[in-house]
Amino acid sequence: MKKVLIATLGIILLAGFPQLKAQERDTTSPNFPKMDASPMDLTIYRDSNNDVIARVLYSRPKKRNRVVFGKLVPYGQVWRTGANEATELTLYKDMKVGDAVVKAGTYTLYSIPKDKEWTVILNQKIHTWGAYEYTDEEDIVRITVPVRESSTNIENLSMTFERARDDSGTNLLIGWDNKYVKVPFKNID
Repeated sequence: MKKVLIATLGIILLAGFPQLKAQERDTTSPNFPKMDASPMDLTIYRDSNNDVIARVLYSRPKKRNRVVFGKLVPYGQVWRTGANEATELTLYKDMKVGDAVVKAGTYTLYSIPKDKEWTVILNQKIHTWGAYEYTDEEDIVRITVPVRESSTNIENLSMTFERARDDSGTNLLIGWDNKYVKVPFKNID
């Protein structure tokens, strides 16, 4: 009798097991994608009144023990300044970049890295993948900025704004590996 009771209990448990598994594989739930290898991020610059002045949307590739500049990101070639879609900069007010006045609007931010300096480019063509559709005919401004050494390793491509010391605008810092650049954006008075 004891054996029959144990066998019956075992059959009941096994019969319920497939139903339990079916609940784990709920097909009515949305199929959300896995985390992107280079997730999208943003950085925002606000003025002293807390008004948004500029925003950058970019994807953040990882270094993963690779040689970044000169190899993964070749020197002397146009780079989307990130991964996936090309990086986009939105200015909410007119600002001066280099010698050019850049009107409020959204632009694609490309760069041409070199060992000692980068050419940073604001381009009119937006919503592009990589740098495949890049053409210099759509450039608004190009500015050359020096490469700086970072005191720490920057694993993921990173961007942030820092307020200019004289409060004349902001610098966009772009850093990865052990390098970074500062791109100055000046207020127009």
